Amino acid sequence: MNSMEEKNKNHDSALSVQKGIDQPSQVNPALAKGMERFKKEKLSVQTYVKGILNGDRSMLSQAITLIESARPDDQETAKALINRCLPHTGNSIRLGITGVPGAGKSTFIETFGNFLIDHNHKVAVLAIDPSSQRSKGSILGDKTRMESLSTNSNAFIRPSASSGTLGGVARATREAVILCEAAGFDLIIIETVGVGQSETAVAQIVDFFLLLMLAGGGDELQGIKRGIMEMADLLVINKADGDNERKAVLSKKEYENALHLFPLTESGWSPGVVTASALYSKGLEKVWEIIGEYLSLTKQNGYFEKHRQSQSIQILHDSITKSLTTVFMEHPVVKASVSSLESQILEKKISPYEAAAALLKSYFERLSGGSD
Repeated sequence: MNSMEEKNKNHDSALSVQKGIDQPSQVNPALAKGMERFKKEKLSVQTYVKGILNGDRSMLSQAITLIESARPDDQETAKALINRCLPHTGNSIRLGITGVPGAGKSTFIETFGNFLIDHNHKVAVLAIDPSSQRSKGSILGDKTRMESLSTNSNAFIRPSASSGTLGGVARATREAVILCEAAGFDLIIIETVGVGQSETAVAQIVDFFLLLMLAGGGDELQGIKRGIMEMADLLVINKADGDNERKAVLSKKEYENALHLFPLTESGWSPGVVTASALYSKGLEKVWEIIGEYLSLTKQNGYFEKHRQSQSIQILHDSITKSLTTVFMEHPVVKASVSSLESQILEKKISPYEAAAALLKSYFERLSGGSD
């Protein structure tokens, strides 16, 4: 084989492997050296507290992110933070707002929030977005829907995913209320996912419960359950404008007739019904006036403080239940048996109730034996 043939064999053959181009590093070496400075350092409890008490909204947002974290180290920091903020809380009015789908909750809250700010209040909105049970994802779009309120220096809007929590109330919402109060917000509005029997969870957080309704939806009383109406301190027929105004007045009478059938509440308050239009800022003055009347009555008869105290006790019981459930499910005896029992349930060899009893029996037998 001559030199030309050798050259063709080495370079012109389709089977030969061509030398590739050297690929540059995906990360600039000079940049990589300085990337450490972009990593956020863990803030101290003192730093959080100082920022919150100074009304730093950015620090408040970071603190709420901390209490929403499921990491054990973050949870320890969050507990210390809540304890430090507690002495600076309790001076706000906590409003719960819920309503049927399409009732205009976000529009109402934005308009009402701006109205309250115009009356020298600082407003925090904790908007609970529904999260998917499948993906655990959430849209968290309230800041987009409340554009004018979110840019107001006297307002703070925090969308949080419900994470499947009962009543759409996020796990850390109670703690978020404490942080917002410590930051100087004297009106805390909690917007929940929607109506239903599970909305009783909202009543464990707020002082005043407002239910938004729509007119012209057919049978006005069919779309809601008695339970949610019994919890409401005020019903507001929203979107009472234009051609819908007459329907709103008729709906108001129907709801008033229905409310008369309910017994007097423990607070001594008789819930009322008003019409409003968040779009045109109509009826907001009346809504605020009624809230003021409620607060005046319940503070005079002692119910306001009693209700706040019962909420704190309920939080204690809920925390105990949650902690016990976590400890139980993480116990080695339970973890070793639960999969087998789940399979037996699916195969219909055992009932869920019998399986639960078996797990509890094994757990308490191990405890009584002094073993971990």
